[in-house]
Amino acid sequence: MNSKRNLLRLAGTALLAPVAAQAAAPSLRRRSSMASYFPNVTLETHDGRKVKFYDDLIRDKLVAFNMMYSICEGICPKNTANLRQVHEELGSRVGRDIFLYSITLRPEFDNAAALRDYIRHYNIQPGWTFLTGRRQDVERVRVALGFVGDDAKTDADITQHTGMLRIGNDRLDRWTMTPALGSHRQIKRTILELT
Repeated sequence: MNSKRNLLRLAGTALLAPVAAQAAAPSLRRRSSMASYFPNVTLETHDGRKVKFYDDLIRDKLVAFNMMYSICEGICPKNTANLRQVHEELGSRVGRDIFLYSITLRPEFDNAAALRDYIRHYNIQPGWTFLTGRRQDVERVRVALGFVGDDAKTDADITQHTGMLRIGNDRLDRWTMTPALGSHRQIKRTILELT
């Protein structure tokens, strides 16, 4: 009887060992199907940190992305004001277990300093990260996130950029979009539905 119990205990330990190793070593964790979809290009945060798009910003996180640029008189200020309300309502969860990211459409002008000025101008609180990078890397990210127009001419005009928010939970492998100018309560609800 003891040998049977020991055999079952050993089998249970053997089955749990990979799970324990996976939890202990982030590099051994399951990669979502989006890991190979999203470009893992290097971007720069508004505070000057270099980050990998998938590994540092998305992997195992609940995220929300929008596109913007700092000198915008169209929808950017309205989107930012709306997302600021979402940020306020989510409170301390932003930057801890929910991550808000805004990526510039004009990386050649919106360096980290310009993004910091934008943050100050709109009184954006900590936890929300603004990103820039090389033009070709930002373009790859924009397309991968689905922020593309119906035709090439419209898509090339940044004043016509989509006013959408891409929301995803990499751990659950679930993604959706919602209008960034929609009700801030609806945006918050959409984000929380992916938790």
